[in-house]
Amino acid sequence: MKTPIVVIVGRPNVGKSTLFNRLVGKRGAIVDNISGVTRDRNYGEVEWSGKEFQLIDTGGYVPNSTDLFETAIREQVEIAINEADSILFVVDVRTGVNPLDIEMAQILRSSNKDFYLLVNKVDSENFEPAVAEFYSLGIKNIYSISALLGRKIGDLLDELTANFLTVNPDDDGDPRLKIAIVGRPNVGKSSLTNSLLGYDRSIVTDVPGTTRDSVNSILKYFGQDIILIDTAGLRKKKRVEESIEFFSMVRTLKSIGECDVAIIMLDAQQGIESQDQKIIDEAVRRRKGIVIAVNKWDLVEKDNRTTKQYEDAILDKMGSIDYIPIIFISALTKQRIFKLVDLCIEINTERKKKIQTSALNEILLPEIGKSPPPATGTGREVKIKYITQAGSHYPVFIFMANYPKNIPDNYKRFLEKLIRKNFGFNGVPFTLSFKQK
Repeated sequence: MKTPIVVIVGRPNVGKSTLFNRLVGKRGAIVDNISGVTRDRNYGEVEWSGKEFQLIDTGGYVPNSTDLFETAIREQVEIAINEADSILFVVDVRTGVNPLDIEMAQILRSSNKDFYLLVNKVDSENFEPAVAEFYSLGIKNIYSISALLGRKIGDLLDELTANFLTVNPDDDGDPRLKIAIVGRPNVGKSSLTNSLLGYDRSIVTDVPGTTRDSVNSILKYFGQDIILIDTAGLRKKKRVEESIEFFSMVRTLKSIGECDVAIIMLDAQQGIESQDQKIIDEAVRRRKGIVIAVNKWDLVEKDNRTTKQYEDAILDKMGSIDYIPIIFISALTKQRIFKLVDLCIEINTERKKKIQTSALNEILLPEIGKSPPPATGTGREVKIKYITQAGSHYPVFIFMANYPKNIPDNYKRFLEKLIRKNFGFNGVPFTLSFKQK
């Protein structure tokens, strides 16, 4: 069972970003009274009563051009219907029913998806009578809320998560290696899928986002079945750029959640950009195996220093995430694409690797003794006394210490590098946990 995806939709300035911030529990989005101010993609995880779901705010995907406004919003609703598990449709009690609200309600009603009409800005009981107007939309699940004040949000979450299962999102019972091919539109994701499979599984053109549906494909590779999750974009006539961005983000989040190893594809001619870094951050946060594949390498003029310079430029932008392998490929000419698959298999093996407790303590404790954690603010010596590995889906290293809360972040990074130096885990994000001895 995968983490459910919930998408917030609605016309501009009804409070979508305020609701997102309320549910995620932090100010992750810019909020202003002027419509169209949300420009970053906004997504986060929400936990409620032991259940988790991915929340996506569509506020940043509405263009300023008035002739594209309705088109963009309509397309986002259609994408949400296709991709989300549940939809939160937000309207504004202060402005009443809007023609665009009516159209969006018709689209949602004709779908088979769970959706909830949230009449926002009901900051007190004084606004409750005005909610009655929205019953004209013919929607059963209507909730009057105040995203700003948090009024009746708990009741909404109880209903929203009622059918969500409390299970491990990584535990789907399928032992086959699942590889997600993710990246910005038009970096060659479908071309790579087609080259690996040996036939045109996905439509390929030079127009960003030309794959309408994403059905997992099975790659037969030296006697084993590998599931390829192609996350290419969506083709539709006159599609606006913001909707391509939105669709790409939703599909990427779903695919990273489903995979064991994520291939982050870059365009060799464009390099690594902020959107790529956000995808990498999401894969790291979910503790997936990661490899960076620089595609279209056949189009780059090279000398004997080009590869090293390119690698250094990528690693410099990724900062502390310096354990991800980088491979240069060409999906068109099939250059190193099967070496890429071999690398994914190796990373998946590393992700499942268990280090014996005796080996961890015999090798790491002496090195920790040479460079111990700094003393606490009161001068007390901080000692790490015992190390063990846990985690069934990705590595978790538990450090038992006398003052675990006093171990600084820079020393935690030192411990991470110590583990990687001695035990590998190439391309594998892992968790360090510090507990009281």
